[in-house]
Amino acid sequence: MNSKIALTAAPLLLLALPPTYAAQNNIGQASVIDGDTIEIHGQRIRLWGIDAPESSQLCRNGNSDLYRCGAEAANTLSAFTSGKVVNCESVDRDRYGRIVARCSVNGVDIAEWLVRNGLALDWPRYSHGRYGSAQDGARREEKGIWAGTWTPPWEYRACVTGGGRPSACSDGER
Repeated sequence: MNSKIALTAAPLLLLALPPTYAAQNNIGQASVIDGDTIEIHGQRIRLWGIDAPESSQLCRNGNSDLYRCGAEAANTLSAFTSGKVVNCESVDRDRYGRIVARCSVNGVDIAEWLVRNGLALDWPRYSHGRYGSAQDGARREEKGIWAGTWTPPWEYRACVTGGGRPSACSDGER
């Protein structure tokens, strides 16, 4: 009789859990929104601890030619996650209501992978330097944005929000 009660009570306990419990882990195939935001099962997820160039942002490569570094980050992330299961563990919510999470593919931390490949920056304000060594390696090897000049994404967003044109806000001298 006790096992019968337990089997009946288990589903009721799941219904009693707060909705945020279900959002603790998001697992599935991801759609890439931009270089640091993905979507799994309709849920927007911001990658924890990093900041990638915005989709409209331009950078200069090693030859000083402009290229769409924000689009490159998103497209490269899309290729990296394509057809693979992405596992995200919630850390927080941002001011836009998105889940902020640490996400991985086959055990590889996506944020660290992006930083190591010069497609995103460690954001110590949130990461407390977790991706600093990956960023140092990308800088030394001149990978991604480190091969040329760029504006940090947070400065780019502030410039555009302040009324600047995306092309004028993009061209940093690093």
